[in-house]
Amino acid sequence: MNSTLGLCRLVFPRSLGVCSKIRLLSTTTTNVITNADLDVPAGSKHFLNLGFHKEFPRACYGGRHTVAMLLGDGVGPELLSYVKEVFQLIGAPIDFEEVSVNQECEDATFTDALLAMKRNGVGIKGNFATEPGQSSRNLALRLKLNLYAFVQRCHNFPGVTTRHQNVDIVIIRENTEGEYSRLEHENVPGVVESLKIITREKSTRIAQFAFDYAVRHNRKKVTAVHKANIMKLGDGLFLEVCSNMAKKYPQIEFNHMIIDNTCMQLVSKPQQFDVIVLPNLYGNIVGNVAAGLVGGAGLTTGINLGPQNALFEMGTRNSGRSLAGKNIANPCGMLLTSADMLDYLDHSREAELIREAVVYVIGEQRIRTADLGGDSKTSKVIEAVLKRLKSRMAL
Repeated sequence: MNSTLGLCRLVFPRSLGVCSKIRLLSTTTTNVITNADLDVPAGSKHFLNLGFHKEFPRACYGGRHTVAMLLGDGVGPELLSYVKEVFQLIGAPIDFEEVSVNQECEDATFTDALLAMKRNGVGIKGNFATEPGQSSRNLALRLKLNLYAFVQRCHNFPGVTTRHQNVDIVIIRENTEGEYSRLEHENVPGVVESLKIITREKSTRIAQFAFDYAVRHNRKKVTAVHKANIMKLGDGLFLEVCSNMAKKYPQIEFNHMIIDNTCMQLVSKPQQFDVIVLPNLYGNIVGNVAAGLVGGAGLTTGINLGPQNALFEMGTRNSGRSLAGKNIANPCGMLLTSADMLDYLDHSREAELIREAVVYVIGEQRIRTADLGGDSKTSKVIEAVLKRLKSRMAL
């Protein structure tokens, strides 16, 4: 915890799968913290096989990392343009492979985005807006890259007044099955079946991820959210897997909660939650509720993680099409997302510069967009952030 900022630097694994499948262009020696060091049970495989790496060799050219930048719809392109401006100012050793991909682009462009992610391993994106009846490219991207875990952290932001204080919740959402399996059909006119897929394999994978995350980040409790009282087989399987996984982590407190009660408890006493692990749809709902508790979409960040890729985006995945081109979107969530990405790439100095500048502008100077109760335009917030960065770099 950085006591000055009131924000935590997250420590991310470089990979969650088999190391040998990753294209390595560096000979940096890896340092491994073993499972025994972190009191992780034998058989834990989802943070770089059996160990946790402090350093992991990744594609790096002349000391610089290349990152895929997927522009998305709505305010995505403009917010990501500010990320590039900030990175250029602070000298972050990042080169962006930019792809103008969105919901309406040609299939070839979407393929380019996939290839950019596979080539670089790390990306940052704006959201793709999906209309009713359309096939979601956000979902397609997650499925094709096997980005099975979405990690969203919601905590009070320094200087931003909210109804509840001392909120610090990590939401870990299964990202590849459940109601998002895209299996729907109309049996007869007016009768539609929508299939929810829950598998033991993927439930085990996300449950183990959640408990490993709790150990790695010194969290004390994991809550599994479900609706097993009604969906006795599907959600019952998810709950069974989480309960069995908890037995392997006796140092982590475990409880479970029905989804409707979870929503009520979140808005009445959110401090009771630490790490929450959920199936896909519930994670979407709870993530948005939790974001609202701490200031809204403009302050939350998220990361999609898979065996070979990490894709960063704002925590609530809103495209903000109604805000596009109006100079009123809150840029802070995307800037903080980019700071998380820098941490992932071990550029902690640059990450902390960005976080400190955002906290100073919002908390100390109170320069805020309308969603945070202010009246500043996007450009004014960015101008203030850049000014703060310049002053900090001059020290």
